[in-house]
Amino acid sequence: MRVETALRASAELGEGPTWDTAAGRLIWVDILASRVHTFGPSTGHRTLMSTEQHVGAAKPRAGGGVVVNLRDGVGLYDADGRFSWLRRDPVPGRRGNDAAVAPDGALWAGTVRYDEAAGGGDLVRYAPDGTATTVLDDVTVSNGTGWSPDGTLMYYVDTPTRRIDVFDVRDDGSATGRRPLARIDEGAGFPDGLTVDADGCVWVALWDGGAVRRYTPEGALDRVVTLPVRRPTACAFGGTGLRDLYITSARVGLPAPSPQDGSLLVLPEAGPGLAQPPFGG
Repeated sequence: MRVETALRASAELGEGPTWDTAAGRLIWVDILASRVHTFGPSTGHRTLMSTEQHVGAAKPRAGGGVVVNLRDGVGLYDADGRFSWLRRDPVPGRRGNDAAVAPDGALWAGTVRYDEAAGGGDLVRYAPDGTATTVLDDVTVSNGTGWSPDGTLMYYVDTPTRRIDVFDVRDDGSATGRRPLARIDEGAGFPDGLTVDADGCVWVALWDGGAVRRYTPEGALDRVVTLPVRRPTACAFGGTGLRDLYITSARVGLPAPSPQDGSLLVLPEAGPGLAQPPFGG
């Protein structure tokens, strides 16, 4: 499979690509630069919005604008750029990290301590009305989250565990029965952001592994795609028919970054993927 550079960039910590179906564009963030980017592959049109805090994720909202996972909690930007807090709950030394929107329109948002202390993060489900339910309260680096095509399974990564875990999804949208789906072997990197394709297979970016992997619903390693960056962070399907896999990357911590590190990559015709629902709030 041929990897291309969709957008040459120098992101410190590029993360969280998400296809905004309504707008036909990709949304992604540079966490440490406190920036939300958009990119239209068909037009080349780009936008940049600065946030006042480190931003772990940005996802489209049903009524326009984006929901953002910030240092001090979850915030809302309207389509005209006005900001409000959905829920502000600052914890010293901690920030928002990756997030995802479930099939029912709820936001699942994770956190991490800046020092990555073990058990210092959590995973919280935010209903569209702002009601917050803590799902996990002892994670270290809360990262990729995604759902199976039929919505009955949820996949999740707490990066230092080197696992992709799977949960059963109840009728009320909650998750239970956590168990390992796949384990990343020593020396292959650390699992970071993930996405699920139309076949129910899980694609995961490997931080310090320079690759993305595809795992079957049974947890078997199905595909490895080597990338021209050392720290890929997350992936998402987008473009026409959701056939292209977009991959963010980071430069942070690299003593001698290459020109590609921090860029947005694309793996054409890797899909199709699944349409990502907007946040309902």
